[in-house]
Amino acid sequence: MKFYIEQRSRMLAWYIIENEATVRAAAKKYGFSKSAVHKDVTTRLMDIDPILASRVKEVLEKNKAERHIRGGLATKMKYAQKKISG
Repeated sequence: MKFYIEQRSRMLAWYIIENEATVRAAAKKYGFSKSAVHKDVTTRLMDIDPILASRVKEVLEKNKAERHIRGGLATKMKYAQKKISG
C-alpha cells in the first residue's frame, strides 16, 4: 500500500477518535469523499493498524447508534424554524 494512503488513513482515524466525528464530518474537514474516508478507516486501516482500527470502529458504531436521534432533532428544529418564520 502506498505510504500516503497509510498516512491519510491514520490521520482520518485520529480525527474521528479525538473528535468523535462522523465519516461525513471527517470527509468534509479534509476534503475527501465519504466513501474514501470510510474505506480508509475500516478496510485499509485494519491492515495498517488493527488496534487503531478497532478504536475507530467503536466511535463509528456509537455514531451509527445515535444517528436516528440526531435526525429527529434536526427535523424538530426544522419545523420549529418554520413555525417561527411562518
